[in-house]
Amino acid sequence: MKRARQILFFSLSLFTVAAARGQATEEWLIQPLSDNGWAWLDYEKGLAGGTNGMLVQYGGAVITADSVTVNKQTGEITADGGVRILRDDQVWVSEHFQYNVTTREIRAEQFRTGKPPFFAIGEGLHADTTTQVYNATNAILTTDDVAEPGVLMRARSIKILPGKKVVAKNAILYFSGVPIFYFPYYSRAIGDRANNFNFIPGYRGSFGPFLLTSYNWFWGPDWDGILHFDTFGRRGVGVGPDVNYHLGKWGEGSFRYWYINDLNPGADTANAGVPPNRERVYFSYRGTPAENLEIRSMIRYQGDTNIVREFFEREYRENPQPSTFLEVTKYTKNWSADFYTQPRLNQFLDTVERLPEARLTGFRQPIGNLPVYYESESSLGYYQRRFAITNNIPSGLDYSGSRADTYQQLLLPWNFFGWLNVNPRVGERLTYYTQTDGPGAVWGDQSRAIFNTGAEVTFKASKVWPGIGNDLLDMNGLRHIVQPSFNYVFVPRPNVLPHQLPQFDPVLPSLEMLPNEFPEFNAIDQIDSTEAVRLGLANKLQTKREETVQDLLRWQVFTDLRFNATQDLTNRLSRFSDIYSDLAFKPRSWITLESKTRYDVQDGQFRMSLHTITLEPNDIWGWTVGHFYLADDYSGSPTSLGVGNNLYMSTLLFRFNENWGFRAAHFFEARTGTLQQQAYTIYRDMRSWTAALTVREMQGTTGGNDFSVAFSFSIKARPRYAVGMETRNPYSLWGAP
Repeated sequence: MKRARQILFFSLSLFTVAAARGQATEEWLIQPLSDNGWAWLDYEKGLAGGTNGMLVQYGGAVITADSVTVNKQTGEITADGGVRILRDDQVWVSEHFQYNVTTREIRAEQFRTGKPPFFAIGEGLHADTTTQVYNATNAILTTDDVAEPGVLMRARSIKILPGKKVVAKNAILYFSGVPIFYFPYYSRAIGDRANNFNFIPGYRGSFGPFLLTSYNWFWGPDWDGILHFDTFGRRGVGVGPDVNYHLGKWGEGSFRYWYINDLNPGADTANAGVPPNRERVYFSYRGTPAENLEIRSMIRYQGDTNIVREFFEREYRENPQPSTFLEVTKYTKNWSADFYTQPRLNQFLDTVERLPEARLTGFRQPIGNLPVYYESESSLGYYQRRFAITNNIPSGLDYSGSRADTYQQLLLPWNFFGWLNVNPRVGERLTYYTQTDGPGAVWGDQSRAIFNTGAEVTFKASKVWPGIGNDLLDMNGLRHIVQPSFNYVFVPRPNVLPHQLPQFDPVLPSLEMLPNEFPEFNAIDQIDSTEAVRLGLANKLQTKREETVQDLLRWQVFTDLRFNATQDLTNRLSRFSDIYSDLAFKPRSWITLESKTRYDVQDGQFRMSLHTITLEPNDIWGWTVGHFYLADDYSGSPTSLGVGNNLYMSTLLFRFNENWGFRAAHFFEARTGTLQQQAYTIYRDMRSWTAALTVREMQGTTGGNDFSVAFSFSIKARPRYAVGMETRNPYSLWGAP
């Protein structure tokens, strides 16, 4: 047998050489699959074959069968018994195949084929050698790669374009053997960018019964999008396209339009005076047409105040006050030039229009060979302060004017003893304001000069204890890193105070600690005298887990010590600002505790706190609970936060088994004793499909509940929803596009 195998492989190699001489770009490979295989050759006729398990390979085609006959001259292969053909990632299976490797023509009486996510079984397979289209009759089409698929389509005839799409005629959709729907014609693309439909049926209190229909289309690698056709029982029909473009250096972005003739615009209690014709437009662009040149643009138009909040809840929660702008930026090694335009398209929003604003920024850079560094920021623009208009009533008196501003700063960074960093700085800001115009204009031409100085002192110290271990905390060794910081800022009283200036760039409300030095502090029109030290302390405890270094604990604390303690924004004398704390603690790799707080030293109480605990011990369940507290702030200052919160939150994910999953989310406002929102989702994995059924109820702040129920499903190979994937973005589950 050993000598027979040697003669066999020697003969096959001669056939391969002969084939290579006749076909310069392709080579034949014919060999047995086991020791029992046997091959034969006919040099004169250019024929070869074999029995007892053979493999044939030519170009990109691989064929295995019990027996094969190969005609090198015509490229025809006849294969019998357990035949499998692999070409272009498409697998064909039959008991008898005739396959031409040159024309790629396939003929078979019975066949099976598959390229995820689609599989087919049929009769009378025949290939069109010109268009590479494969036709068959009495076929079954499914996405379920098992012997007895749960979801399938029976068709009188199908057409397969390998790697592109499948087309079925006179087809019936079956679910668990039960006929569900008849398709006279069905077409579905194959691949990651395959055109497809998505449906979300459901019910919502303000919508009535609804069906969200979207057709996802892909036009080459550069264009794709979604066509929306959304029907709402109480509101009517909403339609519109989404178009996404990917043009390389010429940019990428999106265009979205959606329109509804609202049959009941007052269904939402906040919709007083909203017209029935409602629309929204969204456009985004970002491109780099040349080196170090970036162009960004955004257009967000809403026909009324609430269309996005009602019909596009996810988008609203991401950005409730959208802006429209065009920005062109040119970068060099040490400078950037920026051109920015911001008009107002939505009159119900407060906006500072910049028509336009030009900005020149000098990055921190050394001056020659000196140890001195220079940075700057200058701007020139025309601004219009436009207040929101609600029910044709403006909330303030508009004004406009021009402003020229330049800020120059020198820094002298030093390092002492190899560990102490000292960075003194000195700067000057000059600002010129033209006389303002408009009904709210009360300011004339003014020039303001501001001097500032200060210094930042920081160092970092660390110590390692390699022998410390703790099983409870999964700790293998310990490293402590501590980094104190002291940032002194001195700004003498400017010659023009903030209340004497138009407020184009004021201080805005924020839960975070604002910067205290220039140019990071960019509320240009709100600059006043300051003398303070920002005290900071950063701590890290690190350990080894799974052969990597992980943070066991991270804690940062900041506060300002004010030397010129005067009346602050809340008209109270205070030496210290609020103390800000940011803490993250991971006692185990699957347990995370996070805490962010803001503590009022003078009143001895927290003004803000956010605490969360996340448990993710395995892929079966995960649970996050949290509490958010925000004190009332009715000070009337520009940074006033208004009404506070005392909110408890919980999100639980649980997988019962491989087929079923569950999600529950709750938000409870303790101040009013109101369960503001509760949502429950059941997931079902049906091998080739995934489905989700969601029920949600929201308690409205103006009275009345909003109850929703929605059902969604998608092909598992490209799921729209899977267990846990929408944890951070769940709004689509209950009918919010």
